[in-house]
Amino acid sequence: MDNRKHPRLTISNIEADISDGKGFYSGVVRDISRFGIQIADIPKRLDCSADIYSVILDGPGIHFKLLARPIWIEENGSGKTIGAQIENSPWTWAEFVMLQEKGLGGRTTESVH
Repeated sequence: MDNRKHPRLTISNIEADISDGKGFYSGVVRDISRFGIQIADIPKRLDCSADIYSVILDGPGIHFKLLARPIWIEENGSGKTIGAQIENSPWTWAEFVMLQEKGLGGRTTESVH
């Protein structure tokens, strides 16, 4: 059972560019919450020892710049998936997530991470 204060919302059509301070890598956003994000299909070259990542999210009609701290990292076949805690975001991020929570976009999902 997932006891999150803010539920994870499955989302599609959002791409992420992540910087570990050494380079930029592309990934795909799988789910979001007010204070967290899951990004998949990230190249293995992303430095897992980085304390914080700069993340730029782009999708239809949206563009956000965030700072995110990795909480978990899972390596799979050709890449990585990360779950991160959002440390700094614009107010428009919270507005976007709240609209998704009200059912105007994403679907809630139970996350095991």
